[in-house]
Amino acid sequence: MRRHRIAVLKGDFIGPEVVDATTSVLEALAPRAGLAFEWDPLPFGGGALDAHGTPLPEATKAGAAAADAVLMGSAGGPVGDHPWNRVPRPLRVESGILDLRRHLGVYANLRPVAVFPGLEHLSPLKESVARGTDLLIVRELTGGIYFGKPSSSGPDRGVSTDVYERFEVERIARTAFEAARLRRGRVTSVDKANVLDVSQFWRDVVVGVHQAEFPDVALDHLYVDNAAMQLVKAPTSFDVVVTSNLFGDILSDLAAVLPGSLGVLPSASLGGAVGLYEPVHGSAPDIAGQGLANPTGTLLSAAMMLRFALAAPAAADALEAAVKGALADDPTRDLGGTRGTAAFTAAVIERLPARLDGVEAPAGASA
Repeated sequence: MRRHRIAVLKGDFIGPEVVDATTSVLEALAPRAGLAFEWDPLPFGGGALDAHGTPLPEATKAGAAAADAVLMGSAGGPVGDHPWNRVPRPLRVESGILDLRRHLGVYANLRPVAVFPGLEHLSPLKESVARGTDLLIVRELTGGIYFGKPSSSGPDRGVSTDVYERFEVERIARTAFEAARLRRGRVTSVDKANVLDVSQFWRDVVVGVHQAEFPDVALDHLYVDNAAMQLVKAPTSFDVVVTSNLFGDILSDLAAVLPGSLGVLPSASLGGAVGLYEPVHGSAPDIAGQGLANPTGTLLSAAMMLRFALAAPAAADALEAAVKGALADDPTRDLGGTRGTAAFTAAVIERLPARLDGVEAPAGASA
């Protein structure tokens, strides 16, 4: 058995529900794949703010950095006049998320977006347009306007600085080109080079990396406004999209609606010694505690964790297949099915293979 320590940041509202569902599936999968997990639950998010005065306590930072991977649920609360939104900005949950990414050094956010066969009708796009969508957004995560200085907000002036260093653009470009080599061999770099100097710099550096290191991968460029239009007009035309922190934030959320629900999309944040794996959806306070949360996004994030952090690609494939099979059979209620969180989780476990990659299943394990 290969034992792995996983830092678990459950988050708020439905965060603990989808994370608990995911860890139960991973526990069922583990002996079949020759794996064993040590779970290290750590406080994070609005609950941590209430209990510890910060959304990211020092113990959580230390525990996350010492783990083999970090599995995180959704954190934060309702928009508007909520106590978590009235604290100073450095203490808000969103700042804790940014600080966690910076602490782990995860500069590359990978967000696969796929419209699953049989669920095309859930997309807001025509089924004929949505069918076959399978793209990967690679978002630079620790630079750009979210971290640039100076940054301030006053009564008469607000300032945010969008700045990139050469090494930051080079490494995210390499991540995108390497991902494209494993997919369909094409990268679309998104910028606003017609009006922003920082975007012209971005484009020049991406072109340089392409010419010097990845001439076998096709490269094209889109301005961010055109990219947004093409994502909804012709989503199947994209393979890998690479872009800056701000544009990636916007485009990945736009692309997330293509499958019809934020609840089905995973993400992996990579580049540091420890990766961060989390669903892209919010904490959904309106359905928390009702057994309705869709754990698909967290389950597929765990599959990315198996693949990228734990060197267990066969286990990742098995988990993805089980999730997709359960979705095709009877999805969760937000997708028009009948299953709640517990029933869907059980259906995924039932679809896991009895043995995996040559590992004998333990006695009593179901096929």
